[in-house]
Amino acid sequence: MIQFPNAKINIGLQLVEKRPDGFHNLVSCFYPVGWTDALEILPTTGEASFTLSGLPVPGEPTQNLCWRAYELLKKDYELPAIQMHLHKVIPMGAGLGGGSADAAFTLKILNDLFALNLTPEQLENYARQLGSDCAFFIQNKPVLAVEKGDVFEPLTLDLKGWHIVLVYPNFGNSTAEAYAGVLPQFPEKSLKTLLVQAPNTWKDAVVNDFEASLFPKYPVLAEVKEQLYSLGAEYASMSGSGSTMYGLFRESPTQPLPFPEDYSIWQGIL
Repeated sequence: MIQFPNAKINIGLQLVEKRPDGFHNLVSCFYPVGWTDALEILPTTGEASFTLSGLPVPGEPTQNLCWRAYELLKKDYELPAIQMHLHKVIPMGAGLGGGSADAAFTLKILNDLFALNLTPEQLENYARQLGSDCAFFIQNKPVLAVEKGDVFEPLTLDLKGWHIVLVYPNFGNSTAEAYAGVLPQFPEKSLKTLLVQAPNTWKDAVVNDFEASLFPKYPVLAEVKEQLYSLGAEYASMSGSGSTMYGLFRESPTQPLPFPEDYSIWQGIL
């Protein structure tokens, strides 16, 4: 069985307070986009295996979130040995949730492949054990994410037909560094209220709190954001803790994209 785990963007990211467990409570819109990895899982009568291709993935294969998802379900169900192969396309450390998507899709594939009959809610509970935003990719639809980013509220935001340009500037941000530079605070206006307005009103209102601390350290991120606006984006922002920047366009940009060749670019329609 082959599926294609997709990335997500954050539309706005408000860090509201630090939790007693060391994590942060946040408010953010998670929105799925079409930049994908490829994940294949097959039962086998031989030894279980996990292989990788595409972008190099650091760490031991047994520590990969996909394999950890398999081991997590195996604790509760008599799963047979599998052959798993991940072809990595979504950049890592990019604020796009690629690793979380891979883990969540592993859970969904195993659920279908072995007829475990787990509900979306049960799959989300497994996904939460793997990472804060893993649970989003179980139902994979726009939501307002709160608390650690693993509790979801319905959202009516619909950007169907909008064009998006994602720009990964060939380096990843450290999540720890991003959080270290932000002072959590409750916003004057709720993100849910702001997102009711048209995207062309979001520029100075729908803010990713990480930008204030990361842009001075990495000026190229601010430059990419301004370049996206110069191309005609109605809204541009950093996704998650970066380093991917994105722009939302009513129509596909007609000008050539002005980004260096070593940047990873993805364009598509939401």
